[in-house]
Amino acid sequence: MNLSIVISASAALLLSILSLRLLDAYYWSSIRSLLPFTRSSPVADLIVWNGTIYTSDASLLFADSMAIRSGRVLRVGSYSSLKELVHSGTKQLDLGGKVVVSGFIDSHVHMIFGGLQMGRVELRAVNRKEEFVRTIEEAARNSKSGSWILGGGWNNDLWGGELPVASWIDEVTPANPVWVTRMDGHMGLANSVALEVAGVSKLSKDPKGGTIARTADGELTGLLIDSAMKLFLGSIPEVSLNERREALVRASKYVLTKGVTTVVDFGRYYPGAPVEFSWQDFSDVYQWADSSGRMIMRVCLFFPMETWQLLLDQINKFGRVLSQWIYLGGVKAFADGSLGSSSALFHEPYVNEPHNRGLQLIEHERLLNMTVASDKSGLQVIAQPLFCCFQVAIHAIGDKANDLVLDVYQSVTSINGVRDRRFRIEHAQHLAMGAAARFSQHGIIASVQPDHLLDDADSASKKLGKERADLGSYLFQSLLGSNGSLAFGSDWPVVDIDPLHSIRTAIKRIPPGWEDPWGRTECLTLKEALNAYTISAAQACFLDNDLGSLAPGKLADFVILSTDSWDQLAAGGSASVVATYVGGVRSFP
Repeated sequence: MNLSIVISASAALLLSILSLRLLDAYYWSSIRSLLPFTRSSPVADLIVWNGTIYTSDASLLFADSMAIRSGRVLRVGSYSSLKELVHSGTKQLDLGGKVVVSGFIDSHVHMIFGGLQMGRVELRAVNRKEEFVRTIEEAARNSKSGSWILGGGWNNDLWGGELPVASWIDEVTPANPVWVTRMDGHMGLANSVALEVAGVSKLSKDPKGGTIARTADGELTGLLIDSAMKLFLGSIPEVSLNERREALVRASKYVLTKGVTTVVDFGRYYPGAPVEFSWQDFSDVYQWADSSGRMIMRVCLFFPMETWQLLLDQINKFGRVLSQWIYLGGVKAFADGSLGSSSALFHEPYVNEPHNRGLQLIEHERLLNMTVASDKSGLQVIAQPLFCCFQVAIHAIGDKANDLVLDVYQSVTSINGVRDRRFRIEHAQHLAMGAAARFSQHGIIASVQPDHLLDDADSASKKLGKERADLGSYLFQSLLGSNGSLAFGSDWPVVDIDPLHSIRTAIKRIPPGWEDPWGRTECLTLKEALNAYTISAAQACFLDNDLGSLAPGKLADFVILSTDSWDQLAAGGSASVVATYVGGVRSFP
């Protein structure tokens, strides 16, 4: 055959491929990096060998070696099958038998909040009233008069359940306004100075979807629940641009130490917070970090559902994949509060509060209309036709809230038609009879946080009664069902971001002080739990083309663990992160 004809035909084929408007420039640069597959002798930049590599890919779950080129997995298998990929510039890493897994994807975090909290008053481990007061007193002693004392992470269940009140700390903070949030972010405590600064008084009315806590005599306790926090937050000095940027850098370095290479970030959006925060952080922090070379891990961003039109405009202008680091995920809304704040929405009342069934933070009709509009807008996305929608995620903790959201999603499907939309419910902690099966029946992602069950186990029995708590709480195995999808996360900084700890929790389900699992039949296997942090987590945010497994062609994000025993891990044994690689590059330590 004439050589010129072959060259011309090859050039025409390449131009045709490159002319297709499929994804964006980043996607095609990744594809070009894989073109050596077409050569007779592909070569690797890095080969890791002599380990137990769990790929999360069903076609080859385990391998002892892996070859990487241009940030992506080139081949997995035995070391002998990879030898032909070695050349003079190939680096080789002997794993010494250690276990390797795909980079963890945390499906629910608040990155900038987490980074900010690392520099504020930390109350997460406090288990006595006296220690709570002492920690805040120490912060006041080290603060200038008049400056705000901010922090959080307290969990009243650790000291018996009594909720803190302003009078606990007023005496030790006479010159400083204080605002410290509960671990779940749905309740905060203000001292009397802060209440006065914010103009919250006995005459203030409860906003819709929120509660200003009062004593039986009508006196303020200092606690504000869910949407009531918006009466207060406007008085807190806004976090500076530099503080937010430093928080992201600090948080990114920290999550890499835990083996997390990708996060789904729901931002600084919670009941009562301005919807503008998420967009400010996107433009001022994330885009700054990306353009200045400070992004070191991948993020998938979600925004308040009320702002779906802004997200639609953004995707139509720039695409869903902004760079190798930033993906635009979708929109989020809140259906209810939290169990710890007694604001999660249930069909039946709390047993210790017979007149309280929780808070519905948004009317059913408004939630349905917003979900229909935002879901339908996905069909208008023209920049990336292969990713024809952005996702909808709704926070639901109580059983009635979950049923409400399931009903909304089913109605939206009837109105807008059937397609691959991957609706998400964030938390899905307490479910009514039959609700778990509805997730798999309608292809709804359950985005859950295993370590929350450790904090909730005792309080759930007290607040819901043992039978309700045991039968309907944290139904991981039931949610997987015959064809369910489970995505794991931490909700950091609500709890620490630590996938290995979370995986052990999902396997063993033994709360502190317990001898037996809480809901033994809901325990997961190691593979099920790992998949929920990798391949299923990627699928849950439309990133499964690039992430979630160590199959050939995927981004080479992986974690080397301290153990060489898969069986030890499967039994719920402990391990730590030895090294974290992002795109084939060692990022920690």
